[in-house]
Amino acid sequence: MDILSEVLKGVTLKGAVFYNAEFSAPWSFRSPASHLIAPHLGPDAGHVIIYHLVTEGGAWAQLEGGVRVDLVPGDILIFPHGDPHLMGNGPFVEPVDNGRELKRIFTQGLEIARTGGGGEVTRFVCGYMTCDPQLSQVVLAGLPSLLRVNIRNDSSGLWLENSIRFSVENASTATAGAEAVLAKLSEALFVETLRRCIATLPSSQTGWLAGARDPEVGKALALLHREPARQWTIGDLAESVGVSRAVLAERFQRYLGVAPIGYLTRWRLQLGARLLTTTHDGISQIAARVGYLSEAAFNRAFKRHFSLPPARFRREKRGNFEAANGNAAPAR
Repeated sequence: MDILSEVLKGVTLKGAVFYNAEFSAPWSFRSPASHLIAPHLGPDAGHVIIYHLVTEGGAWAQLEGGVRVDLVPGDILIFPHGDPHLMGNGPFVEPVDNGRELKRIFTQGLEIARTGGGGEVTRFVCGYMTCDPQLSQVVLAGLPSLLRVNIRNDSSGLWLENSIRFSVENASTATAGAEAVLAKLSEALFVETLRRCIATLPSSQTGWLAGARDPEVGKALALLHREPARQWTIGDLAESVGVSRAVLAERFQRYLGVAPIGYLTRWRLQLGARLLTTTHDGISQIAARVGYLSEAAFNRAFKRHFSLPPARFRREKRGNFEAANGNAAPAR
């Protein structure tokens, strides 16, 4: 089973390319935190993951106050938590603050942007993925602030890069459906980056990605994400994976720092939180859909995790959404 596919079915990534750049050295820009970008993507953008794909020339990138990372053609740079960061090439120049240019950047579309001092040319495209902020916490919590992977070392990566380059370069004359194609390519790029990160993790690595790579833990994760409402016991899960309960519990604790049923509880509550904010289902219906045998049990677990009972959580989240969009919340 493919744990990434199972988890990402629930997280529901939606991607797009939004910037096509050809900069000559020296150049530098500062990218704002993704929560400042989210309003430009729509009222329900959720959590925003930013990426940059270098297709030609060199560059560097760094988190605010972090270590500088050198980039070469074929490098994909992803910021899973949407941290502000800097990019540039050549001698120091004062970074352009893209936080002040967001309206222009998103209005420009994929028409190529050119700037810089006339030196070495760097070409890259920028994109984003949006996902539900509640569900993404389970996956993204185990990721570093910056992921860098080169996708030019095999045919699948080259195909993906060339497809994105071709689609972006022909965006101005693209036929119907071009935006949908780019969206799917963006999503595929993110998943491919995660796959490559998993493949290169050292054997001593812990965390969600390392757990997903482990044969026993990865299979258990896939089962829990595929059937979260099933009344799993550690014995049932261990039997399905093909190991003893003690082995499964030990390996889960090693990689994820939590017992398998504890992980399942957290995932169920994240699913419940999404259903509260995206559906009009009653709380008892939602409780049953995520595996709770009673509304009271769901209420107790939800309040422990979110510090709010489900009904209040729903009212406050919807109230915040409606306030942000200048509408009154619908009567319930």
